[in-house]
Amino acid sequence: MLIGILAAIFAALAYGTASVLQARGAQSVDDTGAGPGEAPSLRSTISAMLTVAFIAGMALDGIGFLGNMVAARMIPLFLAQPIVSANLVVTVVLATIVLKAKLSQRDWIAIGVVVVALVLLGFAAGDEGRKHEWWLHWAVLVAAVIILGLGAAILPRMQSRVAVLAGLSGGVLFGVLAVAVRILDGLDPFDLGELFTDPALYAIILAGPGGFYMFTVALQKGAVSAASASLVVGETVVPGVIGIVVLGDTVRDGWGPVAVIAFIAAVIGAVVVAMSPVVEEVERAGESTPVG
Repeated sequence: MLIGILAAIFAALAYGTASVLQARGAQSVDDTGAGPGEAPSLRSTISAMLTVAFIAGMALDGIGFLGNMVAARMIPLFLAQPIVSANLVVTVVLATIVLKAKLSQRDWIAIGVVVVALVLLGFAAGDEGRKHEWWLHWAVLVAAVIILGLGAAILPRMQSRVAVLAGLSGGVLFGVLAVAVRILDGLDPFDLGELFTDPALYAIILAGPGGFYMFTVALQKGAVSAASASLVVGETVVPGVIGIVVLGDTVRDGWGPVAVIAFIAAVIGAVVVAMSPVVEEVERAGESTPVG
């Protein structure tokens, strides 16, 4: 379990650092051709993506994804996903150093709640579930297709709450991704044929980019706070519940109430952090690039 927890922490650190580095890269490029409120020029976008900071951020995103995969396979999802979602904590703390942002007392309290809750979750977590039916491999793929299809059909027609729904959809897709990673066959032991015939692999291929797409839509259509908060809820609650109910993730004997309270506290704390103006500052700084 220790390796899985360390992998999740590493993923959170990598994702959080990547966001700040990408924002730093975007801020370092002047776009004198764009007026207030106008979209950045293609030239400035390319220039931002070619900065050392932005490239380093993209590399950290990839490394963080690998850590996320390891965590999803080795520890209960109700522990792995809240730890990974704590990347927002890393983002806001680093933003105070790199981007000279200021955190409010509420932000610091929320960060403390997240840290304490995750420590308690770590003590409360039991073994990760390994038993599941084959239908789940198809279910995650179908879920990814349906969420993406509904999002593409409904979101362009919505006049309000787009950021919340798109952010929540992106979070659920990341949750589906975590479930698919857990059940994916052909990794241990490695079997290429089994890997490529598993529907869960194609769920991962759809859910990963799909989640980033939905979150990007959320950032473009509404407040960063609403998009980030709904993303946290989707990527933690859904896989956490599926992990316990379907996959058989367990809690240590006598630690059930602690696990429930700590999980709820971790999610609420992460949502409060997501609503911090500092998160908005980081995300808006990265809007001169296709990813945030």
